[in-house]
Amino acid sequence: MKETITELLHAAVAELKSSGELPADVDPAIKVEPTRDKAHGDYASNLALMLAKPAGAKPRDLAERLIAALPESAAVSRTEIAGPGFINFFAATDAIASIVGDIIDSGDVFGRSMIGGGEKVQVEFVSANPTGPLHVGHGRGAAIGDCLCRLLEATGFDVTAEFYYNDAGAQINNLMRSVKARAHGLTPDDAEWPEDGYRGDYIKDVADAYLAGEKVTADDREVIAEADPENDEAIRDFAVAYLRREQDLDLKAFGVEFDVYFLESSLYAEGRVEETVAELIKKGHTYEADGALWLRTTDFGDDKDRVMRKTDGDYTYFVPDVAYHYNKWQRGFTTVIDEQGADHHSTVTRVRAGLQALETGIPQGWPDYVLHQMVLVTRSGVEIKLSKRAGSYVTLRDLIDEVGRDATRYFLAARRADSQLTFDIDLARAQTNENPVYYIQYAHARVCSVLRKAESEERPFDHTVAMANLSRLDAEQEKALMNRLARYPETVARAARAREVHQIAQYLIDLASDFHTCYNAQKVMVDDAELRNARLALGLATRQVISNGLSLLGVSAPEEM
Repeated sequence: MKETITELLHAAVAELKSSGELPADVDPAIKVEPTRDKAHGDYASNLALMLAKPAGAKPRDLAERLIAALPESAAVSRTEIAGPGFINFFAATDAIASIVGDIIDSGDVFGRSMIGGGEKVQVEFVSANPTGPLHVGHGRGAAIGDCLCRLLEATGFDVTAEFYYNDAGAQINNLMRSVKARAHGLTPDDAEWPEDGYRGDYIKDVADAYLAGEKVTADDREVIAEADPENDEAIRDFAVAYLRREQDLDLKAFGVEFDVYFLESSLYAEGRVEETVAELIKKGHTYEADGALWLRTTDFGDDKDRVMRKTDGDYTYFVPDVAYHYNKWQRGFTTVIDEQGADHHSTVTRVRAGLQALETGIPQGWPDYVLHQMVLVTRSGVEIKLSKRAGSYVTLRDLIDEVGRDATRYFLAARRADSQLTFDIDLARAQTNENPVYYIQYAHARVCSVLRKAESEERPFDHTVAMANLSRLDAEQEKALMNRLARYPETVARAARAREVHQIAQYLIDLASDFHTCYNAQKVMVDDAELRNARLALGLATRQVISNGLSLLGVSAPEEM
C-alpha cells in the first residue's frame, strides 16, 4: 500500500511538472508514512510541504493540486488534507485485505528480501576472553549479534558469524596461575592466592579436571590434561580449552552458533602482528619516544598518539586488533560489523586509525560497530550482582536456567543496544500480558487454538472461501491489524539497514497488541462461513508474521501455552 501511494504521488508530481505548476528539475524524495491516528487515514505524506517553496505556492493549495493530479486507483478510497498541508490517504478495504493472501501464499519467506545483493558481511560478536563463564553482558552481545546475523541473512546478505578468542596476553597468564593455585590446594582466601587471580568456583572445576587427566575437545583442538601441577604451559593450554568448551556449550544452549572461531594467538604464531607493525613502520606513521614505539593516530582523528610497543617489548592490546581486522579485510569482507560492549568504545578510533595507516585501500570508518550498554539484573526490584560459580558476576547460564532461552533472548535483544538494560527476572518469568515475549507468543498460540477449534467443530479453514471474501474484513480493528501486517517487510528492511534488531521486537509487540484487540472485538467462529473463513485467514496471516519475526529473534513460536 505504501509503495502504491508513493507511485501515485510520483505520477502526480510528473503531471504538475508537465503542466508547469512545478519546476521541471524538481525531484523530491517522496515520504509516505503510516498515520498514528486512524481517524486521519491509513497513510500520510508531507509532499506538499516539501514542494511548496519551489512551486511558489501555499502548502494546502499545492496539496489540492497534487490530489487533483493523482491517477485513479482502486487502492485508495479517499484523500483529505490535514493541518498545514499533509495529504492523508484512506486505503480501500480490498487493497488492505490483499496482504492477507500475500502472507499466506508467501509463508516463511514473507518479509525476506534481497536488498543486500549477496554482499559478504562478517559479524563478530561475543568474543569473550576464555577465562570464565559468559556473563550477562556477553549474553546481550550474543543475542544482538545472532539476531543481527539472522536479520542480515533474511535481507539478502552473505553473512559470516565470527567469534574472536583473546587467548593471549596477561589475562591468560592470570588464568593459568589461578588454576595452578587451585591445583596446589589453595583457595582465594589464602594469602598466597595470585593477586589478579580468578576467584570463581569454576576455577576449582578446571583444576580438578586437569588433575584427573581429563580430555577436552574445543572447536579446533583436543587437549588431554597432563595432571602435572608444575607444568605452566600444560595448565594454560588445558584451562583455555576447558573454558572455550564451556562457553561454547552455553552459547549452544542459547541457540547461538558461529561459522568461524578465530584465535588471537594465531596472529602471533603466524607472524601477522609483526607483519602489521612492520607495515605501519614502513608507511611512516610510527615513531620512537621514551623507549616505546608509537603510532601517529592523531593523523587519523584520534585525540592523541598511541603506544604500540611498550618499553618491555610487549604490544598494547589494540595492535593485534589492527592485525586481526586487516586479516578480515584480506578475507574479502567489504562490510564488517563488530558487536561489542560499550567499554570497547575507546578502541574504535584506534583500530580504524591503524587500518588507515596501513594505506591498503580500506575505507574510512571501516569496520562498523554496534556497541551495547551494560545489563542490570534484578529480582523483586533488587539488583543481583553475584553468581557463586562465577564469583563476581551473573552468568548467561544463570539467566537461561531462571527464565528459559526464549525470554532471555527476547529481553536481551528488545531494547536499543546503546541503552542500558534492566533485566527483570520476575517479569521475564511471568505468564501474563505484562511479559512482552509471553504476550507475543500467546498471540501465536491463540491463532493455533482457534484453528484447532474450527477443526473440532468440523468447520475447518477453507482457503478458497477465505480468499474470495477478504473484503468482508472491514471492521476498524481488522483494518488496523492488516495495515500492521503490511508493514512487516518494510520493518525488516529498515531494521537491517539500521542494524537495530530491537525494531523487530517492538514491531512484534505492536502486532500482538493489534491482534489481541481485534480478536477480542471481532468474533471469529461465527455462523457466516464467508466471514468466518476470512477472519481465520487473517489469523493465519498474523500467526505467520509472528512466527517469521520471532525466528529473526531466535525465539520459538509455540502452538500451545
